[in-house]
Amino acid sequence: MTTSTVRFAAVGLDHAHIHGQVAGLIAAGAEFVAMATDDPAAAIAVQVRERYPDVPVVDDPAALIARGDIDLIVTAAVPDRRGPIAVAALRSGKDVIADKPGCVSFSQLEEIEKAVAESGRFWSVTFSERFEVRSAIKAGELVRAGKIGTVIQTIGLGPHRIGDRGHLGGGAGRPDWFYDKARYGGILVDIASHQIDQFLFYTGSRTAEVVASSVGNFANPDKPGLQDFGDLLIRSENAQGYIRVDWYTPDGLPTWGDGRLMILGTEGYIELRKYVDIAGRPGGDHVFLVNHEGTQYVDCSDVQLTYYADLVNDVRDRTSTAAPQEHTFETMRLALTAQQQAVVRGAAQ
Repeated sequence: MTTSTVRFAAVGLDHAHIHGQVAGLIAAGAEFVAMATDDPAAAIAVQVRERYPDVPVVDDPAALIARGDIDLIVTAAVPDRRGPIAVAALRSGKDVIADKPGCVSFSQLEEIEKAVAESGRFWSVTFSERFEVRSAIKAGELVRAGKIGTVIQTIGLGPHRIGDRGHLGGGAGRPDWFYDKARYGGILVDIASHQIDQFLFYTGSRTAEVVASSVGNFANPDKPGLQDFGDLLIRSENAQGYIRVDWYTPDGLPTWGDGRLMILGTEGYIELRKYVDIAGRPGGDHVFLVNHEGTQYVDCSDVQLTYYADLVNDVRDRTSTAAPQEHTFETMRLALTAQQQAVVRGAAQ
């Protein structure tokens, strides 16, 4: 392992997930050297500049990507821009960390795969609902320890709130691109990629197929570009999965969404209440384990999050410890497939 400092730049500051990405990389020892974005007036871009006033702002994103003194590009641009930014960065000899979804079309995914192959650099998509959640890491440890036998199914629920303050970045509402399917990719690409990532990971599946999928708009008929509901069935050689995502989180819930994951094994099951235990224990990261030994509440407070540290080491050492490249490709392929094949219902376009 080398000890040289990894230098990174942020290109695309449109989604609040950039805050976690930048903070994670800095905590892992990387140096934040510059930033650029298509829309400097975006609420999130303003926040990033305020949080890191000493980091230079470059007017031209393409010029920043081309610089030779940068190892890594991180992006949380508008989703349809993440693919082109990644391809440009890869072809400039840089590794890439993209917010999910990493791309919004099969053509973008094909270009990214080609650029990865030709450059020898990696493209990682930040599936934060696993990488940045202690309970999700703990569940993986329990599965690998054989606590519930062989995993045969996952049920992943990903509810969200349109008006969540943290995601608005101080803005008055969601930006226009949030309601434009061509820009955010559709709800199964945008959100369900999280749950597809988790299905593949917990079931140990290298590949899978989409059995059925649907999307709809049932609560926002004045915004037909918004898909406010989506679900899908997924199947691999050894496991099955059901995924449901939506934008219906009520204002009464004290967080942006009651994200849940249920992992069924041949000898027990695990349930995660990632962000809230409604009318129960305070805080997040609640894990419940049921097997032949009984029922157990699992404390996750000492679980280490390693995604960003692993990424920094992968840049230095040319390894693939944070997330296997083929896993990331397969996750986005399945999300795009589910979106493309989805039955469209309600007011959704």
